[in-house]
Amino acid sequence: MRLDKLLANEGFGTRKDVKKIIKKGSVTIDEQVVKDVSYHVDPTQSDVIVDGIEIDYREFVYLMLNKPQGVISATEDDRHECVTDLLDLEYDKFNLFPVGRLDKDTEGLLLLTNDGQLAHRLTSPKHKVNKLYEAVIDQLVTDEDIQAFREGVELEDGYVTKPAELTVQHNLEEESEVLITITEGKFHQIKRMFEARGKQVQFLKRLQMGPLKLDESLELGEARELTEDELNQLLN
Repeated sequence: MRLDKLLANEGFGTRKDVKKIIKKGSVTIDEQVVKDVSYHVDPTQSDVIVDGIEIDYREFVYLMLNKPQGVISATEDDRHECVTDLLDLEYDKFNLFPVGRLDKDTEGLLLLTNDGQLAHRLTSPKHKVNKLYEAVIDQLVTDEDIQAFREGVELEDGYVTKPAELTVQHNLEEESEVLITITEGKFHQIKRMFEARGKQVQFLKRLQMGPLKLDESLELGEARELTEDELNQLLN
């Protein structure tokens, strides 16, 4: 990569700005001052330092966010806070985006990355990636509901969902705590599936996406980078 392009991508200013930085001798590559703006460097192999600041170059970044309610799964919006607004400023340069979406009032696991190929694999229906949710339903969930989910539920627009797994965790006096596993992500899908059964979702949280499980030590609104093991599981 050209040195001036690298510095511009890393947020050191416009191409014009970074050319001035380079020409005044503020950049060292592997401890050697480089003043040639067109110098080609492999930032994954060389130590690039600008005015004493070492460049932490990575092509792809993968973050796990524990999304809170009230935040939308988008990168920018004029009216609402976006999930990217919750991230540390150091991640701005990577142009991260959410993989899939969680509804505004749904919380839990959300992956953010700039790896478009991985995002496509995780969200494409043909790959049938499991997504596990926990929910509180305003009525008792019955065996008939479980069977309906297993066979696929016809939504209000006539679409029949792919088979889903519904498990009752706890039955309270007038509501049920359940786990739901789906392999697709239609708009408001879980809420619409229960509405088709005459029930309402009162609380919804995503716990898992494929092999990636929510780190329960993350507070709502907190994010961290994936561990090497978590990333390898996703990539494989």
